[in-house]
Amino acid sequence: MNSPRHDGAGARLPFRATLYFLALTFLITWSVIGIYVLAPEQASSWFGAISGSHPLFFLATWAPAIAAFVLVLSHGGASGLRRFLSRLLLWRVSAGWGAFVLIGLPLVFVAGSLIKGGPVLAPLPPEGASPILAVMAMMLFLGPMEEFGWRGVLQPLLQRHMAPLWAGLLIGVTWGFWHFPAFYLSGTVFGGWHFLPFFLGNVVLAVLVTPIFNRTGGSLLWPMLFHWQLINPFWPDAQPWDTWLLVGVAAIVVWWNRKTMLSRKGAVTEVIPTPARAAPLTAG
Repeated sequence: MNSPRHDGAGARLPFRATLYFLALTFLITWSVIGIYVLAPEQASSWFGAISGSHPLFFLATWAPAIAAFVLVLSHGGASGLRRFLSRLLLWRVSAGWGAFVLIGLPLVFVAGSLIKGGPVLAPLPPEGASPILAVMAMMLFLGPMEEFGWRGVLQPLLQRHMAPLWAGLLIGVTWGFWHFPAFYLSGTVFGGWHFLPFFLGNVVLAVLVTPIFNRTGGSLLWPMLFHWQLINPFWPDAQPWDTWLLVGVAAIVVWWNRKTMLSRKGAVTEVIPTPARAAPLTAG
């Protein structure tokens, strides 16, 4: 990867699409969550009590993906959407980055839990592993779906004008702030957390996933797997040590990749790949 990549003719999202993406993303999420925060009794009577499995919670979580699909369809049509989704098939990654996502991240949670005197893995319920596996499968359709927006649209657009490190930091701040209303939402996991450590964690994680995103040529698959690991119910509660450990890991990653993190050379800037670059969505 020797030069910045760009969208194909007729399907290039302009940089101003960042504003449309952010406006639609925040509008959907903050409107849905805001109803439950400002008028919880009325919202519960209309739509039912909010929880992590409530359809409206899914809608709020899917807002970045919805905004991404709207923008891609409006600029590239059905063909552009297929090419955008072909980024899910960019699976090739170096052994080191693959091991970091699949093994390194879980080890951070295990280490953080052990430091605070917790278990190696989250305790299983009396029913065994089946409920945890069900939650694990459900989680695949929550947080990872955000990556259609954060890494699918916002990261490439920002990297047209800034180095990957600054793009990652800006996305992390935006990502963290986007979650803010959920911390006033009882009935979900956010209601029992503290915002500032979570916010710092979002910034750190957005920086960590940036070199993976660029090294894979703009893959959506690997950022989604990265995000899935963060909410995997098998990993123990390691707060706040997981955040501090990830800060240290991020510092090492940025220093080790400083040439690419501080330069736009090699940064992925395409949202909709050109037909020649798009991975086929069907075999044959």
